[in-house]
Amino acid sequence: MTRNKLSVKHIVLLAVIVIFHAVGLIGLSSGSRDYFLTLSPLNLAISISCLLLSMRFSARLAIDVLLVGIVGFVVEWVGVHTHILFGDYSYGENLGWKWLEIPLMIGMNWIMLSFSSIACVLHLKIPDGLKALFSALLMTGLDVLIEPVAVQSGFWSWNNGTIPLYNYACWFLVSFPIHYYLIKRKTPQQNPVTVGLFIVLVVFFGILNCS
Repeated sequence: MTRNKLSVKHIVLLAVIVIFHAVGLIGLSSGSRDYFLTLSPLNLAISISCLLLSMRFSARLAIDVLLVGIVGFVVEWVGVHTHILFGDYSYGENLGWKWLEIPLMIGMNWIMLSFSSIACVLHLKIPDGLKALFSALLMTGLDVLIEPVAVQSGFWSWNNGTIPLYNYACWFLVSFPIHYYLIKRKTPQQNPVTVGLFIVLVVFFGILNCS
């Protein structure tokens, strides 16, 4: 959980993340937007691969990554099929293969957002509960940027046509216990890639919201 010095591996992995998101920005702003949207699962897979490769492997990391992915998939299933969580929404086709009407990539998205947002607060000399609180707020704030772009891109849609505030409340309420668990387990790691990925995502979706 300590900060790592910048290494060649971190530089390469961070460069891959930056390059792919830069290419994505260009593609999504061009006449080839529809084609680049079909590559979204690939971009997500590359991003999370870089995130995981940047961290020191352990059985604990493998277990917790799998657990977060499963929990993320399950809460999305509950949301889509019962509307108890997040609201009344459904997934489109641009996130790739689905199972039970939920894109398989959505679990990976929960892993990526959870680990990268937690990494941003690990250096703070505050209780673990506050770290979980702040990282959950960061993740929810990032979702505020993601939602309009995702809807416009056909990743998912809200059946009443508007993004409900309840969605953001659920993001926070679901992410907080996940983050608290991970922080107490000392699973997330802070390094230039885990923190840099979160910054890249903020810039990426921030620009798309303004374009």
